[in-house]
Amino acid sequence: MNHTGTSVRNIILIGFMGCGKSTIGRELKRMMGFVWIDTDAEIEARAQCSITDIFAQIGEEGFRDMETQVLRDLIENKMQSTIISTGGGAVLREENRKLLRQLGYVVWLRAGVDTIYQRTKKNRTRPILQTDNPRTVIEDLLALREPIYRECAHLIIDVAGLNRTEISAGIVESARYFFAQHSE
Repeated sequence: MNHTGTSVRNIILIGFMGCGKSTIGRELKRMMGFVWIDTDAEIEARAQCSITDIFAQIGEEGFRDMETQVLRDLIENKMQSTIISTGGGAVLREENRKLLRQLGYVVWLRAGVDTIYQRTKKNRTRPILQTDNPRTVIEDLLALREPIYRECAHLIIDVAGLNRTEISAGIVESARYFFAQHSE
């Protein structure tokens, strides 16, 4: 239940960059007929520029402020039957973790360093990986973030070795059970 005492039927995808939040979000949309929102895309639309440009212009803290506002707006708009893919660092703020759990069923798509590195090494749109040793950045950030993802999540799915259909089917079944247990 959220802060208003009403049942919320949204699925929120959290996890590190490259774990498949957008891919799984689109698959869940297809399977469930829910609306799909990518918070990073929403932030880019509001700012009318890329996340890389946002980081360059107002820094990570300014970006995080925008991210928090998007989550607040989703709650204020009483979103229902929505899949929400978040940015990898959305869970860093305690306020955001509370907002994510108010929004609905939080699923951590967990991936290891090797998987993340392989999926992100050629991507130039990820500001925090534009460094001489992105693998070390991934290792350090994962070590910091994994306990936070764990704290926030209702469900943890290790994505290694699973395809998008398998991951999504597991989320759908778990979410249906969660929604049934948390309905009024």
